Amino acid sequence: MDFQRSPSLFRFSSFIVFLLLLTFKPSQASNASHSLSREDFPEGFVFGTARRKRTQHLGRIRLNSKALSRVNADTIAGNATADVTVDEYHHYKEDVDIMKDFNFDAYRFSISWSRIFPNGTGKVNWEGVDYYDRLIDYLIQQGITPYVNLYHYDLPLALNEEYLGWLSPKIVDAFADYADFCFERFGDRVKNWFTFNEPRCIAALGYDDGLHAPGRCTGCEAGGNSTIEPYIAAHNLILSHAAAVKRYREKYQKEQKGMIGILLDFVWYEPYTYSVQDKAAAQRARDFHIGWFLHPLTFGHYPESMQTIVKERLPKFTEEQAKMVNYVMIMFQKADIYNVDR
Repeated sequence: MDFQRSPSLFRFSSFIVFLLLLTFKPSQASNASHSLSREDFPEGFVFGTARRKRTQHLGRIRLNSKALSRVNADTIAGNATADVTVDEYHHYKEDVDIMKDFNFDAYRFSISWSRIFPNGTGKVNWEGVDYYDRLIDYLIQQGITPYVNLYHYDLPLALNEEYLGWLSPKIVDAFADYADFCFERFGDRVKNWFTFNEPRCIAALGYDDGLHAPGRCTGCEAGGNSTIEPYIAAHNLILSHAAAVKRYREKYQKEQKGMIGILLDFVWYEPYTYSVQDKAAAQRARDFHIGWFLHPLTFGHYPESMQTIVKERLPKFTEEQAKMVNYVMIMFQKADIYNVDR
């Protein structure tokens, strides 16, 4: 079947726009509604749009020497591919022009690690680098500020096959080297960086229930251990974030004058009742969902409840690692807020 890219605005179906209403001015008439405008927001408030992971919008999985990532290997079945999707690879100017028509100030997108380094490390794919150069340059030309995320479920397959990706401490230096390349290459124009998009989902959905790549869990065909591996993967994700931020701050931030942070998914948990037991349960849920990453990035260690419940299965930061994680305490963070559960 020959799938064609839709010429309509629905190519932005994977973009999510978050508008935060900071002020509300009730109308004089009870049945009249307030007309919202930019004047209702404080000076400097940024209106932007974002795209999801690379396979949902960019397409062209193997184009220009781009190697497979772990998510590609999981999704290619029956000769089905994501070669087209919204095909931003060839239509980025049209997409950016639409953003300009909507008067967006910013665009958040993710760089594909395997499009820059097909094997995760070593040889650079300069055709892939050229694509991101062109995208960034055109965004700036059109008056749109790029916000760049370095990782969105797109681990190079070679690293997963070599040492099981996020389960190996070797991944920390590999990610830091990839991030370092991006800072050096694009940092003269990119001033807003994120290391990871929703790293909790990478650990929980990839190594606990196996719903996402690499599809590991207890009883999964790919193998795995749901009682241990999610915590190992999360630990290495935190260390990779810290190592990348350390590189940026020590080598590039002073000259480039940018910011770097992380994208975390937030689900807030309220107690079912106000009993002591329910309030404690809600706090445990917040610790395991939000605190799993936010707590060590703020305080240098995991929440007490996680340490008590997970015990020896929860990795520990060495003194040197704790200092590095604490050193890169979050100065710039974005939260994907989904819902409140009871």
